[in-house]
Amino acid sequence: MNTEPVQRARPGLVLTITLVLAVSIGAAIYAGISTRIGDQARLERSVEEASVPAVSVVHPHKGAEAEEIQLPGNVMAYVDAAIHARTSGYLKHWSFDIGSHVESGQLLAEIDTPEVDLQLEQARADFAKAEADLAQAQVKAARWAQLLKNRAVSSEESDEAASDLTAKKATTDSRRANVRRLEQMQSFEKIVAPFAGVITARNVDTGDLIDAGTSPQPKELFHLAALDRMRVYVAVPAIYAEAARIGEDATLTLDQFPGRVFQGRVVRHANAIDVATRTLKVEVDVENTDGSLMSGAYAMVHLKVGRAHEGDSPSMTIPANTLLFRAEGPRVALLRSDHAELVPVKIGRDYGKTVEIISGLKPTDSLIMDPGDSLITGMRVKAGRGAQ
Repeated sequence: MNTEPVQRARPGLVLTITLVLAVSIGAAIYAGISTRIGDQARLERSVEEASVPAVSVVHPHKGAEAEEIQLPGNVMAYVDAAIHARTSGYLKHWSFDIGSHVESGQLLAEIDTPEVDLQLEQARADFAKAEADLAQAQVKAARWAQLLKNRAVSSEESDEAASDLTAKKATTDSRRANVRRLEQMQSFEKIVAPFAGVITARNVDTGDLIDAGTSPQPKELFHLAALDRMRVYVAVPAIYAEAARIGEDATLTLDQFPGRVFQGRVVRHANAIDVATRTLKVEVDVENTDGSLMSGAYAMVHLKVGRAHEGDSPSMTIPANTLLFRAEGPRVALLRSDHAELVPVKIGRDYGKTVEIISGLKPTDSLIMDPGDSLITGMRVKAGRGAQ
């Protein structure tokens, strides 16, 4: 049997098998090393990822436009006046009773003053006599002055005539002033309305004696009130004084008008807190064209609390556990992509579990809940489970 070809071929086969084995072993080693390197990289990434804290986030909610407080108020006439007499006499007649609408300057009553009439008649007579004496004194003074030029009288006589003229002028002026005074007193016989309004009281009747003396409490003839607009006075607690800004809207409700709301406006306030009551006196004006509101009525005044000033950004409400209190002021932590950012905020009212933020936030911001004291701007964080 011939075995020589087989023997010659064996060395090539061995070489091929060796190469195949070497390549296989190299591939296995490379695959193992590559797998190990990949596992190492994944492990490092997992460790790094695990080191980034996961946080829960929430979004701020838009705060309420305003809350409302209700305070008791007293409704008063916009203009309210007691009508008194300026002259004495007997009431001749009256023209309007309670509930009557009167116009400015309209005659309300008339007083009969015979004493004033007689005094005025005598004063006019005295004034006429004074004018006559003055005319005579002027003629005499002019004559004496002419005689003095001709040296027909002495200087002393001429001076006496001039002095008498001056005295007569003064007397005439005094009599004229007395006439004007009594004419003014006589004009007070007519009691007229100082403004348009409603007669709310009439305290005299025909024939009553009217005394315009110096009594500290003179008798009131009529009481007149302008009711087309009303003043409502309300005592606002100091804590809510900001709600009583001049120009702010206010509403009124009264028990006698269920379901009806009267629109008003804050027009003025005392600009000072009463130390006894710790309240601010505020005036709200309300139009009363239909006369529904009555002077002296009791009303509830509704004011808005927490209304933003014109130009201010709307307030936000956030959970109290999103706040950080630092030395430089209150802060909140926002999630910005993959890192945290601390931003300053201005706190408004504290509702307990939630807090009003006046400025510093937008509705789209993502707030980090329960931020740790070690949290700083730029620190990597990630949104975890429970994000809202």
